[in-house]
Amino acid sequence: MNDTVKTVMLVDDEADIREMVTEYLSGHSFQILQASNAEQARTLASEQGIDIALLDVRIPGEDGLSLARFLREHYQFGIIMLTAADNTLDRIIGLEIGADDYLTKPFDPRELLARMKSLLRRTVTPTDQVAVTVAAAQPGTPLALGRCQLDLERHS
Repeated sequence: MNDTVKTVMLVDDEADIREMVTEYLSGHSFQILQASNAEQARTLASEQGIDIALLDVRIPGEDGLSLARFLREHYQFGIIMLTAADNTLDRIIGLEIGADDYLTKPFDPRELLARMKSLLRRTVTPTDQVAVTVAAAQPGTPLALGRCQLDLERHS
């Protein structure tokens, strides 16, 4: 994991869980974006550069598994599912639809941090991808960044 601040999207309908996780991870140099439901999470994901998402499986409305499927189809950040139920079927489904890891509540925040660091070591996040793309660029060749072209020589 590099030294840049990583952005975590935490989606949980329980305010006390969000507060505890936010307090702990903020103390370890993570920026935390909170959402209490899937609609808020979709908005955050579309507006922010997310490095990792922590998703509660059982949130009101659209559940965490459906949200994980959507996020995996549209974004490249890591996903860790959180659940109060130690249900093997939920874990299997979550992993099959694209979650990278699973953690059962209640959990030790130190274990969550360790799992997040492990995930970040083996994933390339949006911020990292831009740095890798720019470093690998051939002089005089514009870079393709999504739908945009970046010409480093012409500064446009």
